[in-house]
Amino acid sequence: MLLKNKPYTLRWMIVVTMVIAIVCNYLDRQLLSILKPEILTHFDIGDIEFAWILNVFLICYAVMYPVSGILVDKFGPKPVMFTGIAAWSLACIGGGLSQDVYQFAICRGILGLAEPTIFTGQLVAVTLWFEKKTRATANSICQAGGSIGTMSAPLLVAWMVRYFPWQEVFVIAGIAGLVIAAIWWAVYSRPKPEFLAMTLDEPKGVSAKDQKAFPLLALFGTSALWGVILIRLVSDPVWYFINFWLPGYLRDLGTAQGMNPQETLDMIQYIGGIPFLIGATCGVLASAYSDKLVSKGWNALKSRKVVMSFSACVAPVLALIPLLSHWDAVAFSIRLGLITAVFSIVAFMCLVWLYNIGVVIAETFPVKNVATVLGIACGSGAVGAAVFNLVVGSLMATMGEYLFYCMGCLHPIATIVLLKLVKPAEPKEEIKLEVSSQPAC
Repeated sequence: MLLKNKPYTLRWMIVVTMVIAIVCNYLDRQLLSILKPEILTHFDIGDIEFAWILNVFLICYAVMYPVSGILVDKFGPKPVMFTGIAAWSLACIGGGLSQDVYQFAICRGILGLAEPTIFTGQLVAVTLWFEKKTRATANSICQAGGSIGTMSAPLLVAWMVRYFPWQEVFVIAGIAGLVIAAIWWAVYSRPKPEFLAMTLDEPKGVSAKDQKAFPLLALFGTSALWGVILIRLVSDPVWYFINFWLPGYLRDLGTAQGMNPQETLDMIQYIGGIPFLIGATCGVLASAYSDKLVSKGWNALKSRKVVMSFSACVAPVLALIPLLSHWDAVAFSIRLGLITAVFSIVAFMCLVWLYNIGVVIAETFPVKNVATVLGIACGSGAVGAAVFNLVVGSLMATMGEYLFYCMGCLHPIATIVLLKLVKPAEPKEEIKLEVSSQPAC
């Protein structure tokens, strides 16, 4: 590739490709929920069967996260991410071509198995291509692709459904993914040793074979691994709550004010994406600030901890949601604006943590363990969030406003775990791993 001799340009092309891939990832993931009415009618199924299709995806997604991390650490981000993008794209096409609900559910399961590869591979690619003073910024830009996908998917899919049957929307999205997979294979290449010496802070003479790493089971003997697992278990439910329950919560508020269903939908269309847009923008800026601290001479891990800890200070604003909801003395439009502002602040906090926890992992563990640790942590977070989502409905019914107070405490608890347990982890002795024909870095 012509850009191999221009690594600083190439690495940003890699970032752009990963952003597009993550946007595509979220688009393919959200097709099911956006096109739910058409899918239920076509397969003649109800909400119970639909829930099982969702569970097939979630179970496969949670199980595959740690496996994908292990694969990325063994074979590298290029082949694993290429295979993952191609597999979920083919699964998306398969969903559109499915003849019955069982075939459709299998395709959604394959989608769940393939999607984690983009996130574990993305973190390793950023770790290898970016030095510590720019790593958080690059990682947050990649992660912002999820927010872009979340905001753009409803608009794009709603537009496509006007001109194509829902099955063809699945096929078109899958074909687009296959194109992205081909672009990824063409764009990505392994950094040269002299470039790795700069990004990984290792001597030029250290090869991939000589880099230290923990055996898989030995990782569980480190406090840092348990720290990142606990952080994801404790903090992820807040972000999933905003994603899955915010639209319904806002619609309920509108209904209480006498709005009809169409009016509440229109309200969501105009304001539903605001928290994600503000959260993603401010999250990238906060990550860039942590990089600025590193460039000023701060320890890289300390700078991430400082930014994450300070962002957690805004968590208690969640307690304002019940107060604003019942503040009848103020016009509904003003209350709605204030509630949206509170959720925007909380989204910012959540995304600062999501954008930076991967960088914390990259700066805590050997590079050959980064994807494995991320996979284990994210898999744990997915399980915790799934359990939370199963019970949150009953919690809202029984705890009411107290649920918001409890969620306002989760990130401060995660901050204590971050400061106490997450410390640099080094193998006690150098362990040389067998290197495949496609080295991890």
